Amino acid sequence: MASGYEEMDLSRVRTVSIKDRESKVSIEDYGKPVEGDGSLRLWLDSLPDQLAVKRFRTLVDHLRKARSGEDREIIWMIGAHLIKCGLPPYLIELMKKKYITAVAMNGAAAIHDLEISFFGKTSEDVAATLERGLFGFSEETAFLLFEAAERGEKDGRGLGESIGGFIADQKAPHREMSILASAFRLELPVTVHIAIGTDVINQHPGFCGRTWGDLSARDFRIFSRKILNLGQHGGVVLNVGSAVILPEVFLKAFSLARNQGAPCDSITTCNMDMIQHYRPGENVLHRPAAFGGSSLSLTGHHEIMIPLLYSALNS
Repeated sequence: MASGYEEMDLSRVRTVSIKDRESKVSIEDYGKPVEGDGSLRLWLDSLPDQLAVKRFRTLVDHLRKARSGEDREIIWMIGAHLIKCGLPPYLIELMKKKYITAVAMNGAAAIHDLEISFFGKTSEDVAATLERGLFGFSEETAFLLFEAAERGEKDGRGLGESIGGFIADQKAPHREMSILASAFRLELPVTVHIAIGTDVINQHPGFCGRTWGDLSARDFRIFSRKILNLGQHGGVVLNVGSAVILPEVFLKAFSLARNQGAPCDSITTCNMDMIQHYRPGENVLHRPAAFGGSSLSLTGHHEIMIPLLYSALNS
């Protein structure tokens, strides 16, 4: 029986070309990873061995240990802010250097990643486009993502692999700046965890909740398998810039790992953000640490902290 409640009619929405949409971020703004040298090492060594410095050094040590250990995981959970801050080049280099074994992101991060890869720009002016009734209505963005999901569904892929493979297969002009396409090429899993109603493509009439829900559910199972391995063999998981979705996804995957008998006693978790939120504190830091692992919180701007971490790891 059909629902008795009225639904919004999406067939009448107005869209705009991304070519005509003003974007706040372009690939010209992206960072350029620089490996640390002797002077950086001297500077890091000169810092007081207290508080955030001690936690930062501990994170670097644990990441290096995890990278050198067989079967250990280094999992990055990221929000869209990392894409908009010009940080994908650092994560892509860390993938190549085996400082990342898997990435989990929310739906917004995947959208920004695809826009950068095809158009070299992303992040519209919300206030300006909302005033004109056009916030989130870039037609090319929706068209490309719907095509990626449709192809991925036919191929039996998860959402992250579907979008990354599509960017690579279509030879997007700036695919070298895409986390999703780079992970696809390097054969590393990137999982995309959506919440329907939170992403701009949900506004478009072509959005299929069944397809996107199914592909994201598959990604959750892929992500949970990596967390199971993390719980069995140890490693590091970082939550960088996700205040709600990724901490909640991590908690459920962690629960699955415990359900399957993983001891989860040799995990290092880190929450890195501009401010420390409740859910990352509880779900990423405190609850996992209760099983014998360690937790680290680092507060700072991503556009400074990630390049610093990258250079420290490579110094």
